[in-house]
Amino acid sequence: SIHPSIHPSIHSQVGPYANPQEAYEYYELPYCAPDTKHHPSAEDARFNSLKTHSMAERLGGHSLRHSGHDVTFHPGTDTVKSESCTTKPLTQHQAQRFAKAVQHRWFYQMYLDDLPVWGMVGEMLPPDAAGVEKQEKDDLDRLDHLGDIEEPGNLKPYVYTNRNLIISYNNDQIVKVDLTSDPKSLEEIKDGKQLTFTLFVSYAETQENFHSRFDRYLDHDFFKHPIHWFSVFNSFMMVLFLTGLVALILLRTLKRDYARYGLLQDIEEPSHNELDEDGKPLVPEDSGWKLVHGDVFRAPSYLPFFAALLGTGWQLVILTLGVIMFAVLGPLHGEVHEERGEVLHAILVCYSLSSIVSGYSSGQFFKIYHSTTAKPKTGEPPSSLWQITMGITVLLLPTVTSIILSCLNSISLWYGTINTIPFMVLLKLFFLWVFVSVPLCVLGTLVGRHSKLVGTVGASQFPCRINALPRPIPENVPWYGKPEGLIPLAGLLSFGSIFIELYYVLTSLWNYKFYHVYGFLLGVYAILAIVVGMSSIIVVYFCLNAENHLWQWTSFFSGASTAGYVFLYGIYYYNFKTQMNGFLQFSFYFGYMGLISIALGLLCGTLGHFAASKFVRAIFANVKVD
Repeated sequence: SIHPSIHPSIHSQVGPYANPQEAYEYYELPYCAPDTKHHPSAEDARFNSLKTHSMAERLGGHSLRHSGHDVTFHPGTDTVKSESCTTKPLTQHQAQRFAKAVQHRWFYQMYLDDLPVWGMVGEMLPPDAAGVEKQEKDDLDRLDHLGDIEEPGNLKPYVYTNRNLIISYNNDQIVKVDLTSDPKSLEEIKDGKQLTFTLFVSYAETQENFHSRFDRYLDHDFFKHPIHWFSVFNSFMMVLFLTGLVALILLRTLKRDYARYGLLQDIEEPSHNELDEDGKPLVPEDSGWKLVHGDVFRAPSYLPFFAALLGTGWQLVILTLGVIMFAVLGPLHGEVHEERGEVLHAILVCYSLSSIVSGYSSGQFFKIYHSTTAKPKTGEPPSSLWQITMGITVLLLPTVTSIILSCLNSISLWYGTINTIPFMVLLKLFFLWVFVSVPLCVLGTLVGRHSKLVGTVGASQFPCRINALPRPIPENVPWYGKPEGLIPLAGLLSFGSIFIELYYVLTSLWNYKFYHVYGFLLGVYAILAIVVGMSSIIVVYFCLNAENHLWQWTSFFSGASTAGYVFLYGIYYYNFKTQMNGFLQFSFYFGYMGLISIALGLLCGTLGHFAASKFVRAIFANVKVD
């Protein structure tokens, strides 16, 4: 048998539709409390009581409070239940708040049985308007087609006073919740006017399955549009092109280089019959990447900082892969879009556990290259650079993130939005970092520093001996031999492979859509890794051929330059794809875009350096040095 059950209606937020981060408590607007047993005047009332939230929910800006509505789930009944309340006469300030909300397309969000619904606050209409003829399927769709009204002119603000909540059920489970605002209930907002708000609750039986009830929130027409498939195919073709270009370098150019250096005479003997313009035999020119064999494995400048960058980058590589795989496996453990804060929770767990990767990678890289730096003189204390490397690795990303989030949190607190992260949540994050992330990073550094997996300690593990003095870098080289001419091109190639997917990701972040095509994201992530690696190899080859042995920072910036294009695209997206406005939303948008770009730069820079490092070791392993 089916028994009635109480499903508290939870209000999440109210705010301007154009600004997702400018969200306030529902009763910031002068709505009245429903006249139910949860009314503030009742004993043990739950009106406006804060729901228990996880740390990830609070970080995601969810601040859910009881609306005061008493919704009893009683399937099988055809009766329509109504709950009403009447405001006190609106003061001038309250009327102005309602008018501002209507003028700037404010909307509210509610949850019932963890299913979200959205409703409009009101409409801007001519005086004495009889109502509005809605052509859209619901309030959210109508909000998409409306814009903010900067100059009202003769338009007057009207507020919706009647709402219809339709609960669709299958057996004893709620499958669908719809909320519509009645156009006939629009009331003009005036000083001293009393408004009566009514919620009508009705039930409808449906045959839809409970497990697929979130499908209606997933915009399949948008995310699985043919353009999305075409973008992945286009990126795949770019991978084939770059792979072919790198293969051409490896199989033909390097083969000719080896022959010129006298290594592969049995494959390609240089012809002694070819003559120059003066009739003299051609002699192979003594130039190219072989000449930097004594410097190519020299430690990069600012070794501790560079090692920390690579360590943090590898942590982000593993973190991103872990979160995407967690989301891809959603059918096994529950789809991530069905639980608020699920993705943020996965990010916190993966970040904390992957800290050991950052420590290990930075410690191992520092160990390999520190032996190529100058040794301390006799009597001097031993170098403490490895402790500095460990410290930078531990603090680098958390410091940058903390600075950005602290600024945004201060702005949010000043504006009084629900996106303000509470002090206790910040304290929990600090304890998570201190007691989980930091020890794992320190442990990883110690393991990497004492690891025997990398072969012989010191410079003897490199294919070529390192000269005592660095070779001067030629200045008169063409533009394609200079890093500053090649790095922007490498970043442009990498950005070209992801910019369509970037549009879908940004639309999910800033336009109220649930991102759910994580299979696409995994494929694009793999394509990005390949394109970044291939483009970095090409850049490093051209630089080495120009006798520039400073390839390590060059390879890192070749991959990291992708982030610059992503941030520039973010500026374009803000100006032409959204209607965001105001200092609060501007700060949140570019604060988060800056953080995303920094993380992506570290990730891509690390992948670029990894591919270039393998390439450099491979080509110099076959060089015979006198």
